[in-house]
Amino acid sequence: MPSLRVYRASDEFARELAARVARWLLLGLGGLLILVGLVAEIVPPPIHFMGMPFIVIGLMFVLRNSFKARRRFVEMQQAHPRVVFPIRRLMRREPEIVQVFWQQSLRVERLVLPRRVRFAVKSRRYLRRRLRRAPA
Repeated sequence: MPSLRVYRASDEFARELAARVARWLLLGLGGLLILVGLVAEIVPPPIHFMGMPFIVIGLMFVLRNSFKARRRFVEMQQAHPRVVFPIRRLMRREPEIVQVFWQQSLRVERLVLPRRVRFAVKSRRYLRRRLRRAPA
C-alpha cells in the first residue's frame, strides 16, 4: 500500500492547478466583460448605457485575480484620480450608481455643450427651486 504522502502531494497539486485554472478563467471572463463594455460604450444609445456596468464587473474580476492589474490600477489612480474615482465608486460594496451617473453626465455636458445650453445644470436648479417652494 503506497504511503499517504504521495496522495496528499497529488491532491495539493490538483488543488493548486485547479486554483490557477480558475484564476485564468476569471481573468479571461473579466477581460471579455471589459471588451463588451467598451464596445457597448461606442454603439448608439439603446445599448450605450450598459457599457459602464460591464466594465466595472470585468474590472472586479480582473482586479481580484491579478496582482499586476491591481498595481497598474493603483498607478492609474495616482496619475489620473478624476478619471478613476467614478470607477472606484461603482466598485464599492454599495455603489452610488445614481450619483456617479449624475456626476458623469455633468462632466460630459461641460465638455460638449456651451455654458448657455447646458440642460442638466438648469434642470437641477429649476427642480431645486420648485421643491423649496412646495408646501410641506
